[in-house]
Amino acid sequence: MKTRKIGADAQSSDISRTEVRWRSESSQRIYSVKLVEALQRAIQNSTPALSISAGSRAVRDVADRVLAMTAKGRTRWSRAILASRRRLSILRRHRKVKKSRASRINRRSKPLSAAAEDRTRRLPAVEKRIKVLSQLVPGCKGAPVTDLLEEAGDYIAALEMQIRSMITLTEIISGSNGERTG
Repeated sequence: MKTRKIGADAQSSDISRTEVRWRSESSQRIYSVKLVEALQRAIQNSTPALSISAGSRAVRDVADRVLAMTAKGRTRWSRAILASRRRLSILRRHRKVKKSRASRINRRSKPLSAAAEDRTRRLPAVEKRIKVLSQLVPGCKGAPVTDLLEEAGDYIAALEMQIRSMITLTEIISGSNGERTG
């Protein structure tokens, strides 16, 4: 029978596993190779007249999607990124003719009562920060605090790896063009 670590030992082993997963050279290399391949495919499939904002958004989407695939769907945030991408592609395939603004039904929620507004304003500082954090980490809205903190730690470590890879790619590209900064 397997036993499960309880308490601080389990938390420290989870944290160290996350640190190792996103800080190892092999995972960095794997992510970088997949990122370059995905960016090349995106460039080949893109239209030549992309605006700067659309191009940067496309690069960010590709980088996030590759990061989520590297996580192999083991985390909420990676599943949320991959699921949102699938949803977008399904919506594009089944796009219906948009109705005019006049024929749309206004579906705004009812305004909050004064008592409800007071309750939302009086949230303790910690709860406000937890709410903001849950909105920043994909797939973590409504997640328990312990899960949220674990997911946030993993997401931050993954984003740090993404930043390191993109900095390296930028240096390689700028070096190959003969333009060095600094």
